[in-house]
Amino acid sequence: MFYNADMTLPIGKLPPDRLAQLLQQIARPDSSVLLGPGIGRDCAVIEFTGDQLLVAKSDPITFATDEIGWYAVQVNANDLATAGATPRWFLATVLLPQALPPEEIDRIFDQMQAACIAVGATIVGGHTEVTSGLSRPIVMGTLLGTVTRDRLVMPDGAQPGDAIILTKRLAVEATAIIAREKAQELSAAFDGPFLQHCRRFLRSPGISVMRDAQIATQAARIHAMHDPTEGGVATALYEMAAAAQVEVRIDPRAVMIYPETQTLCDHFGLDPWGVIASGSLLVAVGAAEADRVVEALQSNQIEAAVIGHVVGKSDRPIVLTEFEDRCEPLRRFTRDEIAKLF
Repeated sequence: MFYNADMTLPIGKLPPDRLAQLLQQIARPDSSVLLGPGIGRDCAVIEFTGDQLLVAKSDPITFATDEIGWYAVQVNANDLATAGATPRWFLATVLLPQALPPEEIDRIFDQMQAACIAVGATIVGGHTEVTSGLSRPIVMGTLLGTVTRDRLVMPDGAQPGDAIILTKRLAVEATAIIAREKAQELSAAFDGPFLQHCRRFLRSPGISVMRDAQIATQAARIHAMHDPTEGGVATALYEMAAAAQVEVRIDPRAVMIYPETQTLCDHFGLDPWGVIASGSLLVAVGAAEADRVVEALQSNQIEAAVIGHVVGKSDRPIVLTEFEDRCEPLRRFTRDEIAKLF
């Protein structure tokens, strides 16, 4: 259902069917656009100069407020990484509530600058304004990068027979957001060291997948990559299947979760499969090369495991969980589980 009973829009991404309707209305007459908008597509790819392609991504930060500037750069860099691209130029639209202290504005810009340095990008412009009706800051980032034609990874490249690899574990980003945004509420149930440890998930294991993507593409010819964000790993798997028009089967026993993540999700009654999940990377690669990719990631201290396979083409893309002798559809989430907290 697209609307709630009171005819208000639910928080989170538009439902895939509704988004697909809107995207079908977009005219695409420009032949230089090699990859435009679509379900499961992390970024756009445009002819640039010589053998270089321009890769573009725009993403807002709406759930997080603590270190929002860092988030804004990292999540956009993640999407460029799924195409094999290198971040170059960052633009930010920063919307601020009227009651925000001046030092908070300084912190947001310091965070964006530090994050850009970390990913190798330069802030080149954007827009900043104080906006009525906001209770907290919103940062919308646009990141441009480049990739050579032979290193481009397309989002629809998953093929029958591919192995699906997941790096790190479920819901890295959600762990950090919950600990940071619900600190006061959680302090009554958990001790300070535990919550501080969860807050550090932002950087360790970290919400960036740039190294994950770089290591994977150096180890083998990757067919597709996808960055789980809103809707968690479950939604990302469906998006990956939709982009390639394939059926994916997952072994849920191979999908790991941090004990800290499980604890916080249990506390709030959230399903960790459906909470915002930057920090993990889904990789589709030929089955014969999957072990080499996993070993390369693990040798660089990045957890990775084969969690499933692409079993065939499908006009109605689906993700199934395999357990012993039965298959069941993986749960679908109409909105991100973390939206329940906001």
